[in-house]
Amino acid sequence: MNEEKTVLTGIDGRGVARIVLNRPEVRNAMNAAFIRDLTDAIETVGADDSVRAVVLTGQGKGFCAGADLAWMRRTADYSVEENYADSGRLGRMLKLLNGLPKPVLGLINGHAFGGGVGLVACCDIAIASAAAKFSLSEVRLGLTPATIGPYVVRKIGQSHSRRYFLSAEIFDAPRAEEIGLVQMVTEADALEAKGEEFIDLLLLGGPKAQAISKDLIFRVSDRTVDDDLIEWTSRLIADIRATEEGKEGAGAFLEKRKPAWQVGD
Repeated sequence: MNEEKTVLTGIDGRGVARIVLNRPEVRNAMNAAFIRDLTDAIETVGADDSVRAVVLTGQGKGFCAGADLAWMRRTADYSVEENYADSGRLGRMLKLLNGLPKPVLGLINGHAFGGGVGLVACCDIAIASAAAKFSLSEVRLGLTPATIGPYVVRKIGQSHSRRYFLSAEIFDAPRAEEIGLVQMVTEADALEAKGEEFIDLLLLGGPKAQAISKDLIFRVSDRTVDDDLIEWTSRLIADIRATEEGKEGAGAFLEKRKPAWQVGD
């Protein structure tokens, strides 16, 4: 791992990439360097065929405190076009994380405010420490959760978004689980162990099947189940059955053996 970076990345022998937000002195708050480094990390693991799953977590006591205050002071003097370019980089990073063609497991080790909630919403599976707190705090700064909005609204729905976007109130980890922002809450000292349980489950799945399944979720959400959708999904499963991975999975099941992607796990 490169410790000069605001984001650290490592890949273990199983093909599990670990992305660690590394600004613990400011609770891993975002600035321009952070967004650049996290974008680079996401692109690197996304392009690496050896990576089977990705873990996203924070260094120190916080997960991500949102925007760094010093960075916010600088952006206050930006022109509209400079602000547009700056927010565009954040938007691109979130889009890459959300659409990463690997399972993304978020271990939410501490507080997630503002943009940090956006990072949580972009994870496929998020497990929170019982000590974590959450807030969509933008309106109290006269701002709006614009770039993270599409991911948060899709994760927690309009009803909860209307409450928390407008009130900016702080809510706890059990409430985050109740509204669907995270899928599980565990004690802080059990977070890594619980994460390992999910990694074990993720490594059982076919890598290409997982990538296609993730894309399937995005494509069918909120769509009417009509003849076109039925045709598309029918074609999708037919195509997957004809792939090497699909044939290997079916063969392994019938022959009562592990499929090739599990060998050595």
